[in-house]
Amino acid sequence: MRAAILIVLALLVPSAAALAVERLSGEAIERAFRGNTVSGRYTNGGFFTEFHDPDGRALGHNGWQPNTDACWITKPDSICYYYGPPSDRTVHCFTVDLTGELYVLRNVGSGLVNALAKVEPGNPRNHTDNGTPWYCDGLISRAPAPLMSRRLAQVR
Repeated sequence: MRAAILIVLALLVPSAAALAVERLSGEAIERAFRGNTVSGRYTNGGFFTEFHDPDGRALGHNGWQPNTDACWITKPDSICYYYGPPSDRTVHCFTVDLTGELYVLRNVGSGLVNALAKVEPGNPRNHTDNGTPWYCDGLISRAPAPLMSRRLAQVR
């Protein structure tokens, strides 16, 4: 898998070896993603594209299905995505490295590369909530106690 990632990097950024890699802070991730569309490929080959609405919603497609309740939030050194209703919510957190225009998302827990992405200004793919809005206020505080201990403890 590591060889495949290096090949993809070489194809996407021919001069990747000459470019510096910068680990982004949560604040830098927020500046780069907020109000923009992040599109890319997971290391398993699936494609995703999500508009990071300033209200905290992630509109678009997460690689498996259209988003109907996805939210995003930055932490001091990472970004986290929340999918699903509180009773069955999944949380995925990533550090973000920037090389030129290529964003490398790594799983917070393992450090393994999860995806390679580019940021498109604004919402050029016109991602919407398809008329069924949701809100992202208080995601963690509304999670049931078993979820808090079982899933959120795993993100760090």
